[in-house]
This record gives sequence, C-alpha cells and structure tokens, in this order.
Amino acid sequence: MVFVWNKDDLNDEQVDAIRHPGSVFLSACPGSGKTRALTYKIALELSRLESEKQWVVAITYTHRAAEEIEERIERLGVDTSRLWIGTIHSFCLDWMLRPYGILHDQLKYGFRVVDQHESERRLEELGSQMRPRVAPAICGYYFTTNGVVLAAPAHSQASVHAVLEAFWEGLRDERRIDFEMILLYAWELVRDNPTISILLSSIFKFILVDEVQDTKEIQYAIVASILRAGAGRTLAFLVGDANQSIFTSLGGYAMPRGDFQQLSGVAMAHKSLSINYRSSDRIVQYYSNYHVAPAVVTAEGAFKEYPSKISFDQQIAHQGFEDEIVRLIRYNIEQLQIPPNQICIVGPWWMSLAALTRRLMAAMPDQSFDGPGMAPFARDQDNFWYKVARLALTEPSPRLFIRRLRWAGEVLADLHHAGVMLPNVTRRDILRICNTIQIASQDGLEFLRLFFEEFSSGVGFNPTAYVMLAEHHETFFARSERQIERLLASGVQGVNDIAMFRRTFASRTGITISTIHGVKGLEFDTVIAFALLQGMVPHFAEPNPEESAKKLLYVICSRPRKNLHLIAETGRVDGRGDPYVCTTVLAACRHAYDQIAADAGAGADVEPADL
Repeated sequence: MVFVWNKDDLNDEQVDAIRHPGSVFLSACPGSGKTRALTYKIALELSRLESEKQWVVAITYTHRAAEEIEERIERLGVDTSRLWIGTIHSFCLDWMLRPYGILHDQLKYGFRVVDQHESERRLEELGSQMRPRVAPAICGYYFTTNGVVLAAPAHSQASVHAVLEAFWEGLRDERRIDFEMILLYAWELVRDNPTISILLSSIFKFILVDEVQDTKEIQYAIVASILRAGAGRTLAFLVGDANQSIFTSLGGYAMPRGDFQQLSGVAMAHKSLSINYRSSDRIVQYYSNYHVAPAVVTAEGAFKEYPSKISFDQQIAHQGFEDEIVRLIRYNIEQLQIPPNQICIVGPWWMSLAALTRRLMAAMPDQSFDGPGMAPFARDQDNFWYKVARLALTEPSPRLFIRRLRWAGEVLADLHHAGVMLPNVTRRDILRICNTIQIASQDGLEFLRLFFEEFSSGVGFNPTAYVMLAEHHETFFARSERQIERLLASGVQGVNDIAMFRRTFASRTGITISTIHGVKGLEFDTVIAFALLQGMVPHFAEPNPEESAKKLLYVICSRPRKNLHLIAETGRVDGRGDPYVCTTVLAACRHAYDQIAADAGAGADVEPADL
C-alpha cells in the first residue's frame, strides 16, 4: 500500500518536493521541516518498492540523525526492513568494504577499524618523535579522488606529512584502517571495479543524502558512481543548505546542483523549503544578515510574533564573561520563563567547553548542565561495548523501543563482524536478554563490568576469544577510568554513581553546552554564544575567513526560537600574545540590539579562569 499522509502534515513546498517523480536537489532553510520532508519522502519510497530485493538508502551526517529519522518512519507505520540508514562511513563499510574488500589489496586479508582515540594515540606517539614535536591537533587530513589534503599550516605540512606516512604505514602493517581510509578504499573499490556500482544500483531504488552541504568530494564521487551506473534506475534526493556549510576544514562543501548532475549523470529538479517554523520573525530577520548563498526565508511558526531579545556585548572582559553567562541564564529562566533544558551555551572550541561546564556547575548548583566531557565513561560510538552500554543504561519503555531495537541490531551486526556467528539470535532476543539482567551495584563501572559479563553469557559468546571484542573491552574501561579520574579531579560530584551513568542517555534535562559544529541541527528557545572573535569564529586557518564567519554565525543565530545573546569578550590573547578582536562580520552588522539591564538575572558569581 502506497504511503499517504494527512493534508495538514506537510505544506505545499514539502509536498511538491516529495511527490516529484524524479531526482530532487532540495534547498532547505533552517526550521523548514527538512527532517519531516526527508522522513515522508523515505516513507513514500519504501511503500513504493516493487521487489524484496530493492532498498532505499538514506545517508545522514550523524548517527543521531539516523536514529531520529528511522524512529519517525516507524511511527508513521511504514515497514523499514528494506531501509538502510546511517552515516557515509557506515554505508561504505556495510555495502562496499565488507562485501567487496577481497577485491582490494589492503583489505583482502581482513581489516579492523581504529577509532578516533586510537588514531590520536598513535599520532601523539609518532609526533613526539619529531623535532620539533608535531601535535595530533594539526594532523587532520582527508582524501579526495586526486590525493590527500592536509589541514596543517603551510610551514608544518612537511613534518605533518612525515608523521602521517608513518601513521598510515603502521595501520597497513596491522591491517587496520581509520575513518578517512574507509572513504578512500570505498572510492578505490568502485573506481577499479565498475561492477560494484552496477550491482548496487540494481539494488538501490532511491539514495537520499541529508546535510549534503557537508559532503566531501570523495563522498560525492562514491554516490555519483552508483547513480551513474544505474543509468536512471536509481534516483536521488539530496537535501541541504549552502548557508550552513561549516565543515570546510574537513573537506565538506555544497556542490552546485549542475556539477552533481554532470558527475552523476542524473537530472535533478531544484526544489526549495523557504518557510521557517522554528523562530520568531525577529530572529529570522537577524540571521538573514549572514546569508552567503541567496535565500528567501519567511517566519510562519507559532513563535513568529514572539518579542525576541537579541543582545550583543563586545565590552565585557574575558575575566568576567562567565559571570555574564550566569546572569543571562538566570535572566532567561527567571524573567523570560525559559525552561533550563531549552537554553544552549555555544562556544567555538570544544577544548574549553568541558572546563566551562564544570565552572558553571559550581556557580549554579541549582541547575544541571549537559556539556562535553561530562559523561563518566568513554563515548566512543564505534566501540562494541559502548553500544552494549546504551542498552544497559536505558530502561525498557514503549517510548524507547524503536531506538533500543535499532541499537540491538547494531550490537548483532558488530558481533557478526567480530566473527561471532549467532544465526538464531534476533534483535528482540538481544533486548530480552538485556531486559532480564539485574545488577545491584550502584558503582557505574562495576555495574557495566558485571552487565557485560552477564550479557555475553546470555547471548552465548566468550569476549576474550575474539580480538576485536577483547580490544574494545580493554579500551572502553581504560578510557572510562581516565575520564572518571579527570572529572573527580575537577571537583564533579557523584561521578561513579550509576545515576550519573544513566544520565548520559537520558533526554536533555539541563542547560546544553556545545560547540558551533555540535549544535548544528538542534534548536532551543535561547542561545548564548561567546568567544565570537576573529581567529576563533572563523578559525585562524580558514582560507576564506569572511565567508566562513558568515556561515558560522548563520548556524548560531538560526538555532534559537526566541532569544539570542552574542558575546565577543575583550582581553583574550592568542598564542603569540596578540589580542583577539570581535569577529569582523559580526562587528560590521548594524542591528538594534536589546540592552539587558545590568541587574537582570543577577545571581551567583563564578570564579573567573582562563579557557
């Protein structure tokens, strides 16, 4: 039965894009119901599949987005058994490297994927042997179809390249690959073996790509190879917003529609979503100052007429800016009646956010905070035991059933990849086993150790007999112990308690603290952004700083529904001792900002400290 929806579910723009019979290149402004449109399009195409051998593929930027979309489709009552949804790296692993790796010299004897922490450890070790030392932070890189691109400054590229050559050689010797190698080897497989793309195009009826503006050149090439091989059998639905393309330093960019048509051989209709249902008209008008690509955005949501507060402070000193953040939080909670879990603090660099989170926790003990580095165990989403921990630390409930069933499927898939053959064990069996395990310990790490033991016994495998599972087990607990030590040393209370562990997977309950890149795709009632300084926003290494700054500000300012507070504090200095100044694009924006009274939201002080 073909999927149908109620008349009020979608607006005319969404219906036009979803019902278009061919391929679509969809430009979607913030808050326009992009995820809803993508969800309904997937549901529609799933319901139209004519053969059990056909699949719909949806490529998302994050695991979180994949979970949200699949849950929405399930709630629409559409069968997702022939939907594959996940990140591009997972797509390449599942559909190319694992089934066809035998055709590649570097993969034919088997391989294991190293996680980000292991990559950083290896780079740290290799970089420490160089003179001068090469820090892992400048060893970022990505592959294109023509070679490798280094993120290091020009004067460091030679030494960084030497470190990376040793890094790649070490991985090859141990038959391991990192995330960038996943993309490289996937591209090499489809480039050198055209039959792979032909076979995949005969299976995939539709390929949908979310957040297409953050796609890398080599990723475009991989998807285009399948579409071109399909010669019209496989259609595409690409969704994105060129104004939110903020991953350029990682190789992401918004490929023009014409260029992708030429690359893929697929004609694509251009469609647009221009109605913002999220923010007030004042917020929409403000962030329109930072357009890079032309866009028409109209506020039409429930908060269209909300009298938004938009403030900008470039006078506050660095040594007092945390006091100002506390004041603005209290002002929003007490004066504007904003729920704490609808407030987000945004900063440019993740390294400083964990320390800021801890200081705000000390300054506002009456509030809870969800910030980076606050989880009491290693949050490595590719670690097998992290995936089991998600099931261990979430309670069985109808609300979480679809999500936990998906997690159970990931656990089963990882067991299969590790060599554990369980032909008669289903996703529901995994959930049943997890739901029956009872652990009395209130110590978080001990709880997980015991849970993992009972889980392994219940499923029927010995983790120590499988290299991948044993390595992941050791890594999970070693990193978790170090994380707990850091949190305890910072004065965070109750780190070991099982309740703290369970909070990691609970719905957002406190004030969120995030980087600009981490907040993309989210929305809040109020956003407070700090360190809006040239060299931070944008990063000092950006080749096109004005355009990059506009895109970053566009993302920040399009997150709130109601209120926006911008801070460009004075007194910060860079590594050479030169003072940072306000981001040029922000300083040049002329706007009638609101003045938040000095005594508004006055509350507890926070001890200033360098970030």
